[in-house]
Amino acid sequence: MNRQILQQACETLEAGGIIAYPTEAVWGLGCDPQSYSAVKRILALKGRSQDKGLILVAAGVHQLGKLFDGLNARQLGRIEASWPGPTTWLIPDPAKLFPDWIKGKHQSIAIRVSAHPLVHALCEQFGKPIVSTSANAAGKTAIRDRTEIETLFGGSIDYVVAGDLGTDPLPSEIRDLLSGSLIR
Repeated sequence: MNRQILQQACETLEAGGIIAYPTEAVWGLGCDPQSYSAVKRILALKGRSQDKGLILVAAGVHQLGKLFDGLNARQLGRIEASWPGPTTWLIPDPAKLFPDWIKGKHQSIAIRVSAHPLVHALCEQFGKPIVSTSANAAGKTAIRDRTEIETLFGGSIDYVVAGDLGTDPLPSEIRDLLSGSLIR
C-alpha cells in the first residue's frame, strides 16, 4: 500500500474534501461522515436525496465503538460471520452515535467492514469509518472504470485514490440486522 496515496486521501478527508476510491466491486465516493458540507456535496453530485441515507465503511469493529452495545449474541454473531466482506448491515443507532445526515430518515446506520485492502488501510489510517457510496448519479449504473469517474465528476472530486477494484461482480448486499431481511 502506497503510504503517500493514503496520506493524501486522509488529508483530503480531514479537510472536508471528497475522494473517489476503488472498493470490492465498484468505484466509491467518500468523505468524513462528520463533515456535513462534504456529505451535502456528495449527495448533490449524485443527485441523491438525504432521506435515503448513506453507507459507512470501516476497517474493523474497533472503529464502531458503542454501536454494538445492546445487541444480542445472535445479532453479533451474524455481523461477525459476514465481516470483513461484502455485507452492509443496517444496525440500530438508539444512542444517536451517527448524524442524521448519514442515516437519512432511518433510525439505523448502514455499515460495512471492508475486505478490500486499500479501503481497510484507508479507514485504518483515517482512524474512523468513511462514507462509502457508489460513484455514479442516482439510479445510474455503478462505475467500474477510473477514467469514467474523471469524465463524469471532473473537478468536483478533490482526490482520486489510485488502486485496483476488487473482483466482486456486484456492490455489497444490504441486510437489516433486526429482521435479517435482504434489502439489496
